Amino acid sequence: MHNDPIYLLKPVFDWLDGLIRDHGDYLYMLLMYVSIPLVAWILTGGLRRRLPRQPNITAIILVLPTAPPLDADGD
Repeated sequence: MHNDPIYLLKPVFDWLDGLIRDHGDYLYMLLMYVSIPLVAWILTGGLRRRLPRQPNITAIILVLPTAPPLDADGD
């Protein structure tokens, strides 16, 4: 027995081929009806990442008086 992925996946591919051959028209119609709401959801922002609500942070800035800067000659 071979352990190559091609030989291991052959039954899966055969099943998919049979499914498409026997029920392909129903699968196509199903995908068409599912794709319309999916595209509408994507276009209205369905894939945008939701940001968590961050609490309001209030900052109080205190400005303390400082001495005036010295002149260039040091006075």
